[in-house]
Amino acid sequence: MLKGFKNFLMRGDIITIAVGLVIALAFSTLIKAFTDFVINPVVARLQGGQSVGLGWQLGEEGNDATYLDLGQFISALIYFIIFMAVIYFCVVVPYKHYQSRHGVAVFQEPGPVKTCPACLSEDLPAAASRCLHCTSEQPPTVGAGSARV
Repeated sequence: MLKGFKNFLMRGDIITIAVGLVIALAFSTLIKAFTDFVINPVVARLQGGQSVGLGWQLGEEGNDATYLDLGQFISALIYFIIFMAVIYFCVVVPYKHYQSRHGVAVFQEPGPVKTCPACLSEDLPAAASRCLHCTSEQPPTVGAGSARV
């Protein structure tokens, strides 16, 4: 039982995912600090005056619970965009390159699809001979592996 658990943990994809999560958490902390201490002060300065933030007070003055803070939303949006860009360029692109060198295609564009004439499902692979949804026979697609005589 413990040997099976050890084999599960030592699989390459589990280790890759674990390393990716640790890297993502580290980048997340770094980018959160960047948005909190660089972006937020810039957004607050652009609004001018002594305002609490970039937004509107929906209730009583000074009540933080009813303050609609767009500055924090803009900051969170910038955080998300930066975080996803870092993950893409620092994790996904090198992983794709590494896997392509080993002959494995990951994160590739989906292949051509066709529409089922019976149920109108639009996600059938072009080479499919039966529909995934209604199981009706599919006409052969020219150029999808069918040989012409």
